[in-house]
Formats: sequence, C-alpha cells, structure tokens
Amino acid sequence: MISGKTKLIAHLGYPTESFRAPMIYNPYFEKHGIDAVVVPMGCKSEDYADFVKLVFRLSNIHGALVTMPHKVTTMALLDEASTTAQVAGACNAIRLDADGRLVGDMFDGEGFVRGVLRKGGELSGKRALVVGSGGAGSAIAASLARTGVVELSLFDGHEPSVKGLAARLRQAYPGLIVSTGSNDPAGYDLVVNATPLGMKDGDPLPMDVSRIDPSTFVGEVVMKTEITPFLAAARERGCRFQVGTDMLFEQIPAYLEFFGFRHATPSELRAVAKITY
Repeated sequence: MISGKTKLIAHLGYPTESFRAPMIYNPYFEKHGIDAVVVPMGCKSEDYADFVKLVFRLSNIHGALVTMPHKVTTMALLDEASTTAQVAGACNAIRLDADGRLVGDMFDGEGFVRGVLRKGGELSGKRALVVGSGGAGSAIAASLARTGVVELSLFDGHEPSVKGLAARLRQAYPGLIVSTGSNDPAGYDLVVNATPLGMKDGDPLPMDVSRIDPSTFVGEVVMKTEITPFLAAARERGCRFQVGTDMLFEQIPAYLEFFGFRHATPSELRAVAKITY
C-alpha cells in the first residue's frame, strides 16, 4: 500500500519498457514491510537536467535509480560523487542527504563483477574487452580494473567518451594496459556488451561473435529479454555467459545499503522477484 508516508524512489531513464528493477525492489519492500516504492519515470535526454532538479524538490523523494541514457549526464548534477563514480564518469544511484545535497554512486560495475565471480569466472590477471563506454560500460571497466585484470580494451563509436574513460583508467591504475579502437573479441578471456544494442528488434550484434573463443566468458547489460541475440550467439559458441538481470540482482544489496534500507542477499532478492519480459 502506497501512502503519504511512502518513500519515493524514482527510476529515471528512457525508454522505460526494459526496466526490471521495480519488479525486484517492490516485491522485496512489500515482503519486509518497508514503506518505499520504486516508480519508473521516462525522461528524455533534453528534459533530464531540469527534471532531476524538480523531482528532488518533492517532499517525499528519497532517492533515484538512474539508467540509460542518463548515467553520464547525472555526474554534472551531483553535489558529491563516490570515487567509483568519478573514475567511471557515471552514476546510477542518487540519494538526497539530510542537508538536501544530491549524493551519487555507481554500482553497475560492482554488480557485474560480483556476478562473474559468483559463476566461477576468473578476472585477476585476465584480458577483457568492454564494448560501450557509456554509464554501464564505464562502470564495468572501472570495476574490472579494480579486480586486477592485466589488460582492458575499450570500444565505442563515440570517440571522446572512450578516450576520456581510458585516460581516467590509466591515471587511477597506472599498471593496467588500456587500449581503444577495436571491438574484435578474439583472444580475450572476458567480453562484455555494454551498449544498448539488443534493446530493439533488428539491432546488429555489438561485435563479431564468430571471433569469440568458446572458452571466453561473455557478459551482457541489456535486460529487455533474458537471452538477447548476442547471448544466444555466444551460447551457440559454447561460451559461459551472464544475463543482464544478473548484474542487477548482484548490485541491489549495495543499492539498498546506500539508500539506508535493510541488507539483502542476491538469493533473497531472486526468491521474491516478479520479473516478466
């Protein structure tokens, strides 16, 4: 039951059809009697900066989840950002603090890494390719660097974003080999689609899947369907893989702590989730 005392968490992005987070958070809140609700709010890029300022003037706003295409844009709207968000250059969580300041953090990368490790994937000492340097891709790259990968290749059609991410990574992790300019997945231990490709029917694949070695671990961030065309092609190659919602389940415990709610485990969240596609 939503009441006048309910804490509102805005889920900001566009379009909203692919949103899965409300199907996890809201059943969890209901089960544990937490008076909060996650509400999808479709906001186009040209309206976003003004809308964020207005939505955080609501008396019952508690925070916001941020998704495509706003994770990078959000950074300029914050009063304070975590180190992880600064390295990634992107934010996917905003909390309104007691002084009315907007505090941001980034959990995509942490969720992705936790998921890979939980599935038995190895990262330390490995070579990784991340295709897409927007909010999710930047966060995943930052977290992979922290795990000890030895080489990180980045690709994005928007050159300024990928060059900026590479520069921040080199500064924060001087021992890391960082390269840009190619989405050829041959020879990598981990490849990640961190682009929106797969959200629309008929989208091209983000890379030449025939070049992926069967021993490579493949990751996806798109959540429109569980098995995207990219994952289906990787599965045909015999690759182990991680679906987009796995990253979500793994990062929500960190989100809940950030917002000041009770701790949860991924298995606890999966047990109550009501995800549909």
